[in-house]
Order: sequence, then structure tokens, then C-alpha cells
Amino acid sequence: MKNIILGSVLAIAAVTSLSANAAAICSGTAAGDGTSVTVGSFVKVGFTPKCSANVFLDGIDSTSTLYVVAAGSAKGKKIFAGSTAGGSVSPFGADCAASGCTSGEVTTAAGAAETAAAGTGTGT
Repeated sequence: MKNIILGSVLAIAAVTSLSANAAAICSGTAAGDGTSVTVGSFVKVGFTPKCSANVFLDGIDSTSTLYVVAAGSAKGKKIFAGSTAGGSVSPFGADCAASGCTSGEVTTAAGAAETAAAGTGTGT
């Protein structure tokens, strides 16, 4: 499951951006199409990503050079985040409850990762 989350985060971070705000791309439900990613400050061509089952994935298009993602599993205990500001994808913040991560925790982590990347210029 970690490889799926990590792969999703890397793919989204490498290719996407949204419109200067947070967007829930994967909702933690069944596998299938995620929310369409539209052209924004960073994304030049919109697309619809595929989501794995139980994965929450949020993306923030902060500027034309900063895009941040955070992901977690409804059955996992870690949230992973990364950015285009030289930040590697790595565990971010505190562990989730034993019952798994929630959408709110992933959204909060994405916002915190954006603040960290924008404030330091070094990413998450």
C-alpha cells in the first residue's frame, strides 16, 4: 500500500497543479477515476488521475513554481507529502490513528506542507 501511495504522490507532484487552492483528488473510496485536475498555474494540460482504493490525495497549486501533494490511506498510519520546491516525498506530521488516516488529516498535512515549502524554499 505504501508503494501505491508513494507512486501516486510522485506522479501527481511531477505532473500537476491546480488553481491556487487545495483540491481533494482521491477521496479514499473505491479504486477508479479521481477528480479531474484542470489547467492552473503549474498544470499546462488537464487530466483525470486514477486512484487506488482507500487513498486520500490532496493537491495544492500554490504558485507557478510550487505544487504540493499529501496522501494517506484509510487503512494506513502515515501521511506522505512532497512538493515541487525540491522537497522529497516523505512521511509528514504525526501518525494517523490506528483505524487509518482521514480526509481531514490529509488536507491539513497538505496545507502544512505548502506553508513549509513556501516559507523555506526547500520543500517538505
